[in-house]
Amino acid sequence: QALPFDTWEAFGRDAAAAAAHWGLQGAVGVGHSMGGGALVLAAAMAPGTFSRLVVERKGNGWSSRLESALLQTSTRLASGTIQTSLFAATDDARLPDSIAVQIAEIFSGDIDFHRALRKGDRFSLTYETLEADGEPMKAGRVLSAEFVNNGKKYQAMWFANPTPATGKGAPQGAYYTLDGTSLAKAFLASPLEFSRVSSGFGMRTHPIARDWRAHKGVDYSAPIGTPVRAVANGVVEFAGQQRGYGNVVMVDHGKGQTTLYAHLNSILVHKGEKISQSQHLGTVGRTGWATGPHLHFEFRIDGDHQDPLAVLAQQGQNQPVAVLSKAEFAQASAQVKVALLAAASMQRASAQ
Repeated sequence: QALPFDTWEAFGRDAAAAAAHWGLQGAVGVGHSMGGGALVLAAAMAPGTFSRLVVERKGNGWSSRLESALLQTSTRLASGTIQTSLFAATDDARLPDSIAVQIAEIFSGDIDFHRALRKGDRFSLTYETLEADGEPMKAGRVLSAEFVNNGKKYQAMWFANPTPATGKGAPQGAYYTLDGTSLAKAFLASPLEFSRVSSGFGMRTHPIARDWRAHKGVDYSAPIGTPVRAVANGVVEFAGQQRGYGNVVMVDHGKGQTTLYAHLNSILVHKGEKISQSQHLGTVGRTGWATGPHLHFEFRIDGDHQDPLAVLAQQGQNQPVAVLSKAEFAQASAQVKVALLAAASMQRASAQ
């Protein structure tokens, strides 16, 4: 395809513009010269593949072609130190937000990332990246991580159990401590993924009535449409509208334990439905008595309101999940220890 030289020159400065011109979709790699007269390279992701735009000088003109290739998976090391927030620390370590969210999810049963982070806390990790021609296009799964919070060390690794002896089904993976204890919890630490808590449990000035009254839950600030998830398995006790709560879902978890999710924009479950942990119940909204979009979350035991953050921290005890191959796990764990030491050493080296 022939274009004026000044157009090619502009594309050489802006790979994203070149990719847009050819209709490439997804993440775009940085354009650069490949030698041999090639002017620009742009890549865009499709599931498991990428498209490469190659522009080359041909005689007195230019030619272009699109090539497709598989994305390659590689493993990277990273580390960081908390100064203000987890997201700021991962930004400083040049890690994408998806990695910060995964770190918070992995350790959410042990660390309250809304309230318990301290300046000087640190993390080290190994994670997957999908690469095109050596350029990282997307971060994948965190493979192992270490987080030191207030002087206490927490470690985790991803381990996929071998395919069952029947040969049916894919390997099932989960996070474990390095001694083989599953990090699966009876209750999630939050009904939303890592999010800013805008209002805590206890007495407060009511944002609408303007009087001093008890706040019988905790509020999570989030954009309208953000998925709301069940913190544990249960049965939907109520799904509908209820005065100040607006659109609300109540879930019975048994043993007198119930949770409530209010001010929803949409409801995705119905009364009597059996739900599983992490299942989406609805989306964040501002229905009912709400001054802005947020999720109001309550935890009740035998009808009495509890501090949700405190209760979830206490209730979220480790569930025993058997490791099918202890020998394989022990070998993988030993490799993880070496990798985490290497990642931590990067942090010490950068500090010197």
